[in-house]
Amino acid sequence: MRKTVFKYFTELTGHPVSSSILKTITSSTVSRKLIKPFSRTYRINEEEAEFPISHYESLQAYFTRNLKEGSRAINIDPTQLSSPVDGHINAAGKIKDDQTFFIKDHSYSIKQIMGDEKRANPYKDGFFYIFYLSPSHYHHFHYPVDGQLMNRYALGSTSYPVNNLGLNYGDRPFETNYRIISEINSKHGKIAMIKVGALNVNSIHINDSSTVCTKGDEFGHFSFGSTVILLIEKNDSFKPTVHSDSEVVVGQSVGEWLTPHDFGEIQTTS
Repeated sequence: MRKTVFKYFTELTGHPVSSSILKTITSSTVSRKLIKPFSRTYRINEEEAEFPISHYESLQAYFTRNLKEGSRAINIDPTQLSSPVDGHINAAGKIKDDQTFFIKDHSYSIKQIMGDEKRANPYKDGFFYIFYLSPSHYHHFHYPVDGQLMNRYALGSTSYPVNNLGLNYGDRPFETNYRIISEINSKHGKIAMIKVGALNVNSIHINDSSTVCTKGDEFGHFSFGSTVILLIEKNDSFKPTVHSDSEVVVGQSVGEWLTPHDFGEIQTTS
């Protein structure tokens, strides 16, 4: 019961008026008394938060907390794709020509997610990950690779839940939710990182307009519940290093691009 209540506070509801009320409450000092029970309910590691729990003036401030420096080890190996968030991998796999992302009884084409066919084409035959961030997770997002930001654009005007309830009953949330898409040009090809917002509010916050992407650097956060979709351009040397239904943290390897030496070892072994 307590988790259900907290989900409403941090992921909002399906109605704009009630969402606005919840946003006001969680952002005010009135919600400060909810921080400790929230932390206990979700078993949050208070030791890694930037400040002691008594420092935070509202549930919203605690929900968007920073971590202490060094709390996440970034895999700096350039052949490794690192997780951009702390979260749960709901789905992962190859993006086929007619790929649809079947999620909780709804299917979404890559074209619908990216906005049009031209933007979607580079990622066909590539690889995808869908990360769900629950109320217990650290809600900042980081660059998964080194590279150059090619473009960043927003899509969608209607927001629905990005938790499992919303994926079941929302009106095609990945297609219609407000989202910000960042496309990165890396040494291994294009990578699209789609940040999907929560209900009825713009909950996606980008730090600055820098076009330099440094692996592991934080470049924004969610103020309410969220999902991140990662699309990897086709590259025959790429393979995942984690599976669907895995818990991951920022900086952890979730995939890798094999080097010619690695291919040689595979051929020798076979």
